Amino acid sequence: MGGPSSTARSLAASGCQLNSAGDKIKHVVYLQFDNTHYARDNQSVASDLEQMPHLLNFLKSSGTLFTNDHTVLISHTAGGILSTQTGLYPDRHGITVSNSYYYFPPTKIPAFSSAFKYWTDKVDDTTGTNDPLPNMVTDQKVTPAPWVPFTRAGCDFGAISLANIELENTGTGPFGDMSQAFGTGSPEWNDAVASNAAPSGTAARASALTDYVGIAIHCAQGGGICASNATNVANSRPDRLLDETGGYLGYSALYGAKYVNPAICAVPGASCQTVGGLKAVNSTAGDPVTDPFGRPGFPGFDGALAKNTLGYLAQMQEAGIPITWGYISDAHDNHTSSFPAPFNPAFPRASGPGEADYKAQLKAYDDAFAAYFQRLKNDGIDQSNTLFMVTVDEGDKLAGGIGTPQTDGSLAYAHTNCSWTTTPACPTNQIGEVNMNMRTKLPTGTPGFQVHNDSAPTFYVNGQPERTNSVLRKMERDVGDLQAIDPYVSSSPTTVFERLADTVEEKTLHMVNSDPARTPSFTGFADPNWFLTGGTVANPNANPSCGSNPCVDYHFAWSHGDIQDVIGTTWVGFVGPGVASNGVDNSTWTDHTNVRPTMLSLLGLTDDYVHDGRVLIEALTTKATPQSLIAHRETVRRLSDIYEQVNAPFGQFAMDTLVASTRAIKSTDESVYNSIESSIENLTTERDALATQIKTALGAAAFAGQALNEQQAKAWIDQAQSL
Repeated sequence: MGGPSSTARSLAASGCQLNSAGDKIKHVVYLQFDNTHYARDNQSVASDLEQMPHLLNFLKSSGTLFTNDHTVLISHTAGGILSTQTGLYPDRHGITVSNSYYYFPPTKIPAFSSAFKYWTDKVDDTTGTNDPLPNMVTDQKVTPAPWVPFTRAGCDFGAISLANIELENTGTGPFGDMSQAFGTGSPEWNDAVASNAAPSGTAARASALTDYVGIAIHCAQGGGICASNATNVANSRPDRLLDETGGYLGYSALYGAKYVNPAICAVPGASCQTVGGLKAVNSTAGDPVTDPFGRPGFPGFDGALAKNTLGYLAQMQEAGIPITWGYISDAHDNHTSSFPAPFNPAFPRASGPGEADYKAQLKAYDDAFAAYFQRLKNDGIDQSNTLFMVTVDEGDKLAGGIGTPQTDGSLAYAHTNCSWTTTPACPTNQIGEVNMNMRTKLPTGTPGFQVHNDSAPTFYVNGQPERTNSVLRKMERDVGDLQAIDPYVSSSPTTVFERLADTVEEKTLHMVNSDPARTPSFTGFADPNWFLTGGTVANPNANPSCGSNPCVDYHFAWSHGDIQDVIGTTWVGFVGPGVASNGVDNSTWTDHTNVRPTMLSLLGLTDDYVHDGRVLIEALTTKATPQSLIAHRETVRRLSDIYEQVNAPFGQFAMDTLVASTRAIKSTDESVYNSIESSIENLTTERDALATQIKTALGAAAFAGQALNEQQAKAWIDQAQSL
């Protein structure tokens, strides 16, 4: 498990100019889990983090672990990760609905798009004409890319499986990922064309994904590892970011394992091997990281298991790449036969708390962290010279019953669909979301629509009618009045939706970006046991695949996207120079957007934009805290706290206005509707103006040394409290 010496690494990374307090931070590790929990889902079963003691103890004993962190809305993987990466709420980074969404092309008939695309791709990546704006959109330009401050500082930046900073797909349309990175007609593009044409579930179909997707190195100013040898020069491609403030010309990147693996395996003592004539990076367990068919490279997004991601990040660090970011798949799903493996009707599927395969996966994750931390320590990389940030994209809620105790101490769940004609008879240990096609439950005369399937579905109504349109208003009320059987709650029908938001409240929740074609007509927030759809493209009126309408589908049981505390509340840990050893902090209210400004403050780097988040002074030692934030520390704390509550999607202001929005939308008295909507609209305008002033002042204090005016800050606090 050796790797090159620390001397070799420091020479390789000598161009990286971080500016931390005392110049102590030489490496950065940022990890983001999918749906991994600090709190227990079943009080008799240890939580996810409790079952990974090597990680949990590292965060608790060496730094600060915030357990009252929060995600964004819609609370899904893409949105949560992107807000963490950028420090921006979805209205400013563009992914307001994820992991896919609809938009209104010129025909005004909703069209589908994926949230997962390379950073510079368009909404319409097939033709570019139905919506020519970027998928990652800020003020109708491409959102500032998160690797830019690092590469400008001379630091190579490596990543695996995180949203949109590596290639996300093998699209070969004019604006697809392969076209963006390699160019139409290039050998790599031709590889993807051939791979995409191969039968599903075959090695040939997976090959382009394995070679080019999910892994990347954005190389430092001056070339970095891209220019370190002739092979890397030949394999690198332009890193095009045309909308970056100050320009971003002359930078290069290595896209995909086909080109990253040879680069990071070239150092002496690399933890790599040759498989089928190709370089393979080893996992922390020592086996090669491959796709399901044994080809070295990206294992698929569900295959981003801890051992695979951590193996790549360790090898990148050992190859002299000081900035390494990675994603780790959830442990509560059994990822057997996950894409791009051949189809298996039984897998992948959800597992319940305490289930044997779930416990085994968490044990494997803990083993991976034990090996990873020891390997880095052997390399001279630890909390004395490395900033570690570990978090999760969102929380989720189990849709399921109580597991049945087994003789080995595990719990068992019923992995079968549950369907019914009149009254459900699901077993007590049933697991799975309650699926329902809403289209067939709505009355005749409901306008045509598309829906982003979710427990918090967003509706896109044909024609993109104004919110006051009488037909749309009736549809909103009909959706809000839906009742159906949720067998986890009752054998009789109960109300499906808890909250409703139209375009006014969506703006309050930071769900309206600068592309007007992407604003949903309205959004419903249901009880999280539900997974709500509009049928399928082939048959919009079809029952769910689990049988009746509704029915329970055992394949998916961990619900997110919604507004409940169990979904919105997450955790984030910081360890490293300048981070206070506070252990567990369960009182500080924070959210994903605070990670980036806190990280950049510790590193002495800056962005070219104002963050929606703020520097978490609660995590910093006094020496590492910007002087302008120390001067009036208590006022800064109070201002930061109230700012979070008025501006965050899960803050008090947003949750209170969502209650009012629901009352307005469900009202049959249009004067009541108009009055409440007008109040929310006016309050949000006032909130936005106040939030802009506060975040600008906090950012200037943190990154430009501008003293905070204490009297002005107190006035802002008073104004926020009056909202």
